[in-house]
Amino acid sequence: MKTILLTGVAGFVGQKTAQFLLRDGFQVVGIDNLNNYYDVNLKEYRLSQLNSVNGFDFYNIDIEDVKDLNSIMKDYKFEAIINLAARAGVRYSLENPNIYVSTNIQGSLNLLELSKKFKIEKFVLASTSSVYAGEKMPFKENLPVNNPISPYAATKKGAELMAYSFHSVYGIDISIVRYFTVYGPAGRPDMSIFRFIKWIDEGSKIKIYGDGTQSRDFTYIDDIAEGTIKALKKVGFEIINLGGGKNPVSLLTIIKMIEKRMNKKAKFEYNNFPKTDIQETWADIYKAKKLINWKPKIKLEEGINRTIDWYLENKRLVQKIKI
Repeated sequence: MKTILLTGVAGFVGQKTAQFLLRDGFQVVGIDNLNNYYDVNLKEYRLSQLNSVNGFDFYNIDIEDVKDLNSIMKDYKFEAIINLAARAGVRYSLENPNIYVSTNIQGSLNLLELSKKFKIEKFVLASTSSVYAGEKMPFKENLPVNNPISPYAATKKGAELMAYSFHSVYGIDISIVRYFTVYGPAGRPDMSIFRFIKWIDEGSKIKIYGDGTQSRDFTYIDDIAEGTIKALKKVGFEIINLGGGKNPVSLLTIIKMIEKRMNKKAKFEYNNFPKTDIQETWADIYKAKKLINWKPKIKLEEGINRTIDWYLENKRLVQKIKI
């Protein structure tokens, strides 16, 4: 049984990736510091879906704590590290840039150093479509992406560069997966679809930044988790887009889909479009198809319906969550 160290396991992508790894027969050692960037109740809910599964061990530690990480490394023989732990959120990174540097860059560096020390041959690093700001669409992995417009994007790019240096010098096999607007059941409450569903159901005003025509390459959580696992393939060093791969969809279109499914009308509150936001994202996923045999399977309407179904089934939990 191969053993994987999975960081950020209580996160949205982390929990689903752990679930699928366990399904596929891996042993998963998950770590997470359970920080309060968003409501910890949701993170604890996700963990509860894993704690009863054979082959899963959880440790409440931080990737910035080298001593704790070193102790974990001594207790297990890891085949690979999947680093999903990160400070996320473009707007919040403007308020607290220092913690983005300490987690996204220093934390990633700690794990790379330990990969070198303990001779772990495979490293998967989660990155983001936010690094593509200002580039021509559809976004291809070979674009220079040298102009990040938020501390979040800058620190994720920094982690990518650090990973490349460890591949180049120490021969660690590295896959960097750039995620495009992930959504689905038990999603992050700072992301649009989670908020839109809750606000529409409660009759609260939807906060729109800009006019709502901005569009995203929405990608369902199960597809993202499957792609992350496929990225364990030995590739040398590769950056791989994981996105919907079709024409991007506007926020107003998403809102209409939710209105129709819930049979409720949205109310709107319009705000200025932030300088750190991207008007549109669109992934070129040719490399993912060719290199790791991955493409998204869940269509947007099905994904939205699944997300709403989860919301309705877990309303008591969601009502507690502040957004």
